[in-house]
Amino acid sequence: MEIDPLQSMEDDSANAKHARLNSWVAITVALLATFMGICKVKDDNIVQAMQQAQADKLDHWAFYQARNIRQEIAQAELTQLSLARGAQPAAGAVPRTRTDSAIARYTALVKDQATKKDSLRVQAEQDQKSYDALNYRDDQFDLSDALLALAIALLAMTSLTHKRWLFVVAMVPTVFGVFMGFAGLLGWHVHPDAIAKLLS
Repeated sequence: MEIDPLQSMEDDSANAKHARLNSWVAITVALLATFMGICKVKDDNIVQAMQQAQADKLDHWAFYQARNIRQEIAQAELTQLSLARGAQPAAGAVPRTRTDSAIARYTALVKDQATKKDSLRVQAEQDQKSYDALNYRDDQFDLSDALLALAIALLAMTSLTHKRWLFVVAMVPTVFGVFMGFAGLLGWHVHPDAIAKLLS
């Protein structure tokens, strides 16, 4: 059995091409993994801020309800005092003065609770806006993560099959994933709503 030198050179050439392709795959995966790590840190910080905004919103709405109850109780007491004052004879000046004082106090309390309640409503609505703005960026990172995971899976298949065309296909989700990652990192207003709704 003779060794064919041409066959040996073709095998060496094919092995060199496979090694080059595997090198490109390895470099790409390493870069994508690093980029995903950076995005993950930022995304985790955004998720923490979202949780805080959600907690603040719930706290403000709970306190709003407490103010609302206080206002309703004060309003009920004010109504009772007003009815009691109307039933008192005009001759009894001393008790009527106390009733007038209590009416003034409860009127001020009702106004104070209404003002504070409105302030809490504004804060709760602002908390919701903050949450929505953060969620917009979180969606960008989620989409970037999904696209880059798909790209890495395609790159793994490229390494196993040694198909150059598969490497080119893997670059499509890579480009879009990196773009969405930069959009999240830099606060760009890029948000594919249809994809985000499909995935959520």
